[in-house]
Amino acid sequence: MTTHFTELAQSAAADGKVSSEEVLALRRQGWGDGIIVREEAEALFALNNALDERGEEWCDFFVEAIGEYVLNGTEPKRMCDETEARWLIEQIDHDGVMESLVELETLVRIIERAENVPSLLKDYVIEQVEKEVLTGTGPTRCGGELSDAHITEAEAKILRRVIFAAGGYGPAAVSRFEAEMLFRLKDATTAERNAAEWDEVFLDGVSNYLKGFALQNAQLDHGRAKELEAFVADNQANVGRFMGRVFKEVPQAANHFGKVFGKKQDAGPSFEEQAAEGEAITDYEQQWLDTMIEADGEIDDLERRLLARIIEEG
Repeated sequence: MTTHFTELAQSAAADGKVSSEEVLALRRQGWGDGIIVREEAEALFALNNALDERGEEWCDFFVEAIGEYVLNGTEPKRMCDETEARWLIEQIDHDGVMESLVELETLVRIIERAENVPSLLKDYVIEQVEKEVLTGTGPTRCGGELSDAHITEAEAKILRRVIFAAGGYGPAAVSRFEAEMLFRLKDATTAERNAAEWDEVFLDGVSNYLKGFALQNAQLDHGRAKELEAFVADNQANVGRFMGRVFKEVPQAANHFGKVFGKKQDAGPSFEEQAAEGEAITDYEQQWLDTMIEADGEIDDLERRLLARIIEEG
């Protein structure tokens, strides 16, 4: 199956474009056995690199297939570990250039769909978009007007999708790295005609970093997810049924549960308490904000709006 798939991909690359029939053949071969394997995923990257034209059907298939391999090719499902993230970056960055928008869309979709991704993958995507904004070149500029310091609608939307994606630092939690990137883009594009969507991305992102919070265990690491999947899959011993029977037959056993399985841990602050604490801007966050605002020696309109929002939401 893999050999035939690779031969199909190589044949499709010969004329620099992929027809609808070739996409259909690749889709049938790729998912004929229900999975995408490493060799097939690498063949798709090689084909994408060879294309002069990338139609909608090809782009949809490529995004689906690579996402399927990364998120469901190995256990646990819906997770991207560091090895897979490094493989992805190597496939895309092999010549130092992100070839096309479809590659960027593939990474963004993986981050959106995943229950967890390493920070290095999310940071890589952020760095690519920042590079495109500041240099005026890159996949989001294809077919559009170039401007060395101009945030397009496509870039603003990608930034929002990535920094608020579920699979990174924390579900919908913006990191300091991302907040500082937003400030750098703002400082570099203040005098430019940015897309209307950019203002709200900046305001929402920085405000989220300052006033949001991330649960300490919001993301399961790869190893822990494997342990939990193995436990659930183990049908040899039903722990829940066993403990239910113990408590039914010997009610006082519940009082000794902590003694048997170890001392019960302090539950710590509740979700509501953590949220309230996150809302408060700490001295460290205030110092960080002052440093970021003063970096270019002036307070611009977006910074005034940011300060007004923080005061209003006080």
